[in-house]
Amino acid sequence: MKIVIIDYGSQYTQLLARRIREMGVFSTVVNSKDFKFDGTELGVILSGGPMSVYDEETFELPEELFNRTVPVLGICYGMQLIAKRFGGRVERGEISEYGFTKVSLSHSVLFEGIPSEITAWMSHGDTVKILPKGFVQTAKSQNDLIAAFEYKNIHAIQFHPEVAHTEHGTDILKNFVFKICKAQPQWTMESFVDSKVKEIKSIVKDKKVIGAISGGVDSTIVTVLTSKAIGDHLIPIFVNHGLLRIEDMEVPKDLKRIGIDVKVVDASNLFFERLKGIEDPEKKRKTIGETFIEVFEKEALSYDAEFLLQGTIYPDAIESATTSKSSVKIKSHHNVGGLPERMNLKLLEPIRELFKDEVRRVGKELGLPNTFIQRHPFPGPGLAVRIIGEVTREKADILRSADDILTKVLIEKGEYSKIWQAFAVLLSSRSVGVKGDARSYGYVLAIRAVDSVDGMTASWHDLPHDILKEISTKITGQIPEIGRIVYDITDKPPSTIEWE
Repeated sequence: MKIVIIDYGSQYTQLLARRIREMGVFSTVVNSKDFKFDGTELGVILSGGPMSVYDEETFELPEELFNRTVPVLGICYGMQLIAKRFGGRVERGEISEYGFTKVSLSHSVLFEGIPSEITAWMSHGDTVKILPKGFVQTAKSQNDLIAAFEYKNIHAIQFHPEVAHTEHGTDILKNFVFKICKAQPQWTMESFVDSKVKEIKSIVKDKKVIGAISGGVDSTIVTVLTSKAIGDHLIPIFVNHGLLRIEDMEVPKDLKRIGIDVKVVDASNLFFERLKGIEDPEKKRKTIGETFIEVFEKEALSYDAEFLLQGTIYPDAIESATTSKSSVKIKSHHNVGGLPERMNLKLLEPIRELFKDEVRRVGKELGLPNTFIQRHPFPGPGLAVRIIGEVTREKADILRSADDILTKVLIEKGEYSKIWQAFAVLLSSRSVGVKGDARSYGYVLAIRAVDSVDGMTASWHDLPHDILKEISTKITGQIPEIGRIVYDITDKPPSTIEWE
């Protein structure tokens, strides 16, 4: 049973999903055109969004939504869509409300146990001027604007309860989830693993599955999960595309220790050949995605396999804009937006709806050691998206060595486990320097370390200066091709975690 969030493009939509999952109730995000009732919905939330309900390309409400008694909560843009749908009037307000706003609450199950006045986070220019017939106002803002209303199973609020800025916002969501939707806090990683094992069995049946192992946390954990479900019907394949970290090369041995045999395929020559002359990041990702599929389809023929297993997770799908028609693509991930339109294998993505921290909890539930679970995230395209400009074998070797030094220093200093993700980026520019009393002209290497919970947002990690100094000294001393080290101090947003 679940709470469904219909996404209209709000920057807070994924936060909504997280807030509800943290309550022990499963939530999922869909776009309005793809929404279909399947009988497992306990409630539906309409997210906010950047558009006006009167824009030429505005989104509509799924009509099926109002032919049932399932509780509905509209937030911001979602509230305005409800008002318009039932005959109310929405106008561009003379007063726009952005940021902290005082809100007075009236009696409503939605606001039970909450003070009559709270400070809420607003973000709207349009406002509901006239309520639909039969609807009752349940809150007003300090500017005397309608801030909430309800009618039977329909509830709507103009402010955002999912953000930390809104006082008692989580309590409001809890009232909707538990008091109105009657949900029970039964969603745990144990229940997720059990349900996914059953789901994988029912989908695969007696067919064979090719498992794509990249060396990262996601592909490793999804391999163990699927192996638990279908045993030797899974054929895990580790493709060495020449763009792996040194630590990734140990993954087949690590999996063998827990009873999973992995076939290793060296396709590095093919990948470097396909990447020759390509500098555009999107084209790199597309090329790598297409080449991966080519390799896996060739291997699948040997096993008469029908499915391709991938460790796609929610942030991958979000950044590739595959979860919402109203969101903008940031970049393609080779295992999502980088796949060719036509392929002979059916995709199997059991952890696609999870955030990174939830994936790690699945690994813990499966009994995997911390060496698997706490490994820093690694992108499917590997070092290719950490090499700015054309990718060559020489650059990959340089970057791999630098990344290995970085990782070893962080582990030795006890800093590795404190960081969400740390890595090196080889820039296309070179810098003049002095090595051995002679002029040098080496590559510039950027070091990036960030703190995050789920990869959706991140802040740069403040590495101690003595550690930075040791990293710089060792890399420039041991790798003659690198002449300068810089440290990236940019958060996400405005940047992404990876440089490309």
